[in-house]
Amino acid sequence: MAEFPSKVSTRTSSPAQGAGASVSALRPDLGFVRSSLGALMLLQLVLGLLVWALIADTPYHLYPAYGWVMFVAVFLWLVTIVFFILYLFQLHMKLYMVPWPLVLMIFNVGATVLYITAFITCSAAVELTSLKGTRPYNQRAAASFFACLVMIAYGVSAFFSFQAWRGVGSNAATSQMAGGYA
Repeated sequence: MAEFPSKVSTRTSSPAQGAGASVSALRPDLGFVRSSLGALMLLQLVLGLLVWALIADTPYHLYPAYGWVMFVAVFLWLVTIVFFILYLFQLHMKLYMVPWPLVLMIFNVGATVLYITAFITCSAAVELTSLKGTRPYNQRAAASFFACLVMIAYGVSAFFSFQAWRGVGSNAATSQMAGGYA
């Protein structure tokens, strides 16, 4: 039987050391917030919040048209929050197997189409569901206005996402180094 060496060198690590490394990797990228993509996402979040908050403060459940507007506004608001967090903390770089420019372009095009329908639905239903000059009328009219602004913001994002997907104005190396946003 072989003899056990008198001195053995061992290395140990604690969970605190591993956790510290992963926490430092989740630092927010403030450059993203200053980018056009980040600014547009923040605009979409604020305006989308206004749309669904204005509708939610009225008796919308009595009218099916506003159910659709609420679905579109809340659903896209939540998905935009997810994308914003993914890009803010650069988690999209860790999930490198996902074609993020294509995913973002498809999302923005879909969001634009959904907000077109929500804007038209909301605008058409204001006169039919409220008396002119009342508080619900004013809130629904304001929600229609903000839905139009969000629709435009998603349309602009779709245009920029299309350019990023096609690689207009950059090459693969600068796109990777910039984190995929302009």
